[in-house]
Amino acid sequence: EQEAGSDAGATKTTAIKNGIGYTINGGKMFITNAGEAGLINITSRIIEAGENRGIGAFIVPTDTAGLKLSAKEKKMGWRASDTRQLFFEDMYVPAENMLGTPGKGFKTFLKTLTGGRISIAALSVGTAIGAYERALKYATERKAFGKEIHEFQAVSFKLADMATEIKLANLILMESAWKIDQGTLTSQDAAMTKLFCTEMLGRVSDEAIQICGGMGLMSDIPLERIWRDARIERIWEGTSEIQRHIISRSLLRPLGA
Repeated sequence: EQEAGSDAGATKTTAIKNGIGYTINGGKMFITNAGEAGLINITSRIIEAGENRGIGAFIVPTDTAGLKLSAKEKKMGWRASDTRQLFFEDMYVPAENMLGTPGKGFKTFLKTLTGGRISIAALSVGTAIGAYERALKYATERKAFGKEIHEFQAVSFKLADMATEIKLANLILMESAWKIDQGTLTSQDAAMTKLFCTEMLGRVSDEAIQICGGMGLMSDIPLERIWRDARIERIWEGTSEIQRHIISRSLLRPLGA
């Protein structure tokens, strides 16, 4: 929501108990695949008998009366992804569409977010590999001052740093994926993994363009698209600042700080 991005608990959308269902008013923004989906999952504050019961989660078919979608957003990156705003105007949803019980939706949402951060990390590692491989190939083809540019230390050291960062990111990613399978993934694990992998992608995609010079800005080599697409990774599923907050909080909590 406009005022409930990083502060996910500040949700203002309300679901007021109405007979055997709920009447929902409010809205959401930056919703991925909203224009393509048949079902959406939303969170809202549950109001029953005038009392706030906390945040709940609902499954809502996209043809539900009272649900309206904005036009597709125009974005810097991820242009192929359908992103829209949602508006709820007296949208009636049966009680059976609620996930769990009133007040439990926020905790469920946060658990989903923790796992989702590993998906974003995986996406970042794969994208970084693509950027690195394109830069590596270009460095063996482009010649300057009579030799291939990878022979210049300024370029070869960039490639070495990129490969090293990708290797480290992949290792932390694999460990977190293994912990998901074992049921032992913590919020600290997810935060560290997303933080390192997404910021690594930012550095690698930027250096890949630097290696390719002016050609890096051309669509002939899709590094400019990778760079644009990479920028969102440090924002969605929790910004880098939120990840650092989670990490520092988990480190200091055992000390009573």
